Amino acid sequence: MINNAKQYVLPSREGGLGTFGGVFTPSILTILGVIMYLRFGWVVGNVGLIGTLIIVTLSTSITFLTSLSIASIATDQRVRIGGAYYMISRSLGIESGGAIGIPLYFAQALSVALYTVGFAESVVRVFPGLAEKWVGVITTVLVAGLALASAKAAIRAQYVIMIGIALSLISLIFGSPLENSNIEMWGASQANSEGFWTVFAVFFPAVTGIMAGVNMSGDLENPNKSIPTGTFAAIGVGYVIYMGLPVILASRADALTLINDPLIMRKMAFWGDAILIGVWGATLSSAVGSILGAPRVLQALAKDGILPDMFSFLAKGSGKDDTPRIGTMFTLGVALIAVWFGDLNLIAPVLTMFFLTTYGVLNIAAGTEKFLGSPSFRPKFKVHWFFSLLGAVGCIAVMFLINTGATITAMIFVAIIFAWLKRREMESAWGDIGRGIWMAVTRAGLMRLSEDLEPKSWRPNPLVLAGSPTKRWHLIEFANNLTHDRGILSVASVLSEGNITTEQMYSMKANIKEFLSRRGIQGLVKLISSKDRYQGVTDLVQSYGLGALEPNTIIIGDSDEVKYRHEFCSMIKRFYELQRNVLIVKKGSDFDAFGRRKRIDVWWGGLKGNGGLMMILAYLISSSLDWREAHLHIKMVIDDEDAIASTRHNIEQVLEEIRIDAKADIIYSDGRSFDEILLSSSAESDLVFLGIKVPDGNFEEYYSDLQKRIAGLPTTVLALAAQEVSFGEVLIQKDTMQDN
Repeated sequence: MINNAKQYVLPSREGGLGTFGGVFTPSILTILGVIMYLRFGWVVGNVGLIGTLIIVTLSTSITFLTSLSIASIATDQRVRIGGAYYMISRSLGIESGGAIGIPLYFAQALSVALYTVGFAESVVRVFPGLAEKWVGVITTVLVAGLALASAKAAIRAQYVIMIGIALSLISLIFGSPLENSNIEMWGASQANSEGFWTVFAVFFPAVTGIMAGVNMSGDLENPNKSIPTGTFAAIGVGYVIYMGLPVILASRADALTLINDPLIMRKMAFWGDAILIGVWGATLSSAVGSILGAPRVLQALAKDGILPDMFSFLAKGSGKDDTPRIGTMFTLGVALIAVWFGDLNLIAPVLTMFFLTTYGVLNIAAGTEKFLGSPSFRPKFKVHWFFSLLGAVGCIAVMFLINTGATITAMIFVAIIFAWLKRREMESAWGDIGRGIWMAVTRAGLMRLSEDLEPKSWRPNPLVLAGSPTKRWHLIEFANNLTHDRGILSVASVLSEGNITTEQMYSMKANIKEFLSRRGIQGLVKLISSKDRYQGVTDLVQSYGLGALEPNTIIIGDSDEVKYRHEFCSMIKRFYELQRNVLIVKKGSDFDAFGRRKRIDVWWGGLKGNGGLMMILAYLISSSLDWREAHLHIKMVIDDEDAIASTRHNIEQVLEEIRIDAKADIIYSDGRSFDEILLSSSAESDLVFLGIKVPDGNFEEYYSDLQKRIAGLPTTVLALAAQEVSFGEVLIQKDTMQDN
């Protein structure tokens, strides 16, 4: 069953939010948030001034590289509701988008809890009589109420908050030291300090505020312009502030004081209460930014059909702005659970992993698009693919350095979602870069793949001349058992020219592909039309393929039509001249062409030519899933009864050397003809392999006689080895360097 990703016509964004209000304001207020006010002193105290500046620079570098990728994607496509999820899904595909979008949603929802818990912590320190959890719960509800009222109203409220934050920073700058102490370059003593990467994990959510602006993509008047401009401005302003604050903190208090007092800035500031205004404003504005962004990601996931059908109601929006009120209520529930059970230092590292994963995939999306040079990827903001992939590597490396176990857990979580979406076989109208990636890989492989035949890497790449696949399914089934889903299987048919239109041919091709897919067969389909079907088949075999990737084995059904015997034999001769191995499958009398699939007979004359080819084919068939219970019999007829034991011994030695599990059946002729022995000995087999001679001037007569001789046998494969490759060497790998 195929689920189509749903497409919706989104409302016009005329009169939507601008760069300052829609991107810069929510981004900078989320950057200058709870971590800055309540944990920045703790960061400086643990790793010192130098360590803090390194953490700030490293974190901002990752964010900046990601913002370059975001700007590249945002200026290439019309970014609609869903922000980062929308960008990833329209670049890497719906499965990748969903695999990242769902964790991104939870990261945004948990961010609401992070900021309201931080707000509650600061309030309780000022008013000890209040219960921290209840303050957090009530604050979360009020923040959600503001978001439900109007996104524009929430943004306007953030302008007031920005003034309060600016006032708090000015008050801090003009403050005074708490104690006489030298600047702590490397933080507290080892016994009392946290490790560098632990501190990094706590701090990193402070620079993830760019997502607050990106997630408002659906509410922006011009997201292609606003997202890059507003994001770069917020990162720049945030970096300047975060590089200046550690100097102030480290010069005004020692490490232990900074670690033990989350509201240390209040004591340092010229007007202490300004810090409270700032921290309360920052935490509330950050919470507002997250409660605005998370429901929009959730709404986009539901609109694209990513979520199970039971959550389809989350796609519904309200009013002309398509406000996700239902999604906001759902997010409120998730946030309240996190507030009730959460802790600031516990929530922050979890968010770090989710955000780093999102950042990494955004970088991969932009870098891959640019590297492939897809004609459809034409961003106005051009970024070299190296910087995007550097950002991706940075994200992954930092994740492992912070917590290897948590990183692996996050990746498994994303992989599970991806596999779940892939299993649902979702289709989207916008496509993805997956085809471009495979095209690039295929091209690179073709350019490097030698056309020289190498025995060690040989495997059959069959071209099945199936006619009507539904009537000759046994040919396709046989070919599939040879490839083991590793060789390249092609199914071809030649249609009568003039009796079919191009549209009908494309329709038939699609039907054959679906027919194969329903039966679990992976293969290419090729249809052509020709006035003469035999000439058409010959032309197809001669021209089909690309570089070294051309069919090396032609599988065709037997033809007992006497009037076409000449054309059929001429076609086989031409295949041989084109150096294509030929397998003519003559179906037995059973309803199922391959009976019980219990026994395979190979009438053998040695490893050279047909004998080596048949041995390889028989081994591949017997090791396939369908024939897993089959026993392989190597049959040989001799005239000397005394030589039976030695012949059997010799064949068993060969079988041991080529590592094939088979039984050697040595048959004494005792005056009987080969045909008589063949019919009696293989009567109970399910599949028989026989070699045929190289086509010559008498091949038509030879083939007519051969058809009579094998009449009455079970399904029989007539093998003709034509490639210039030693099939004996395929079976027995020689060390030519040692031999020489």
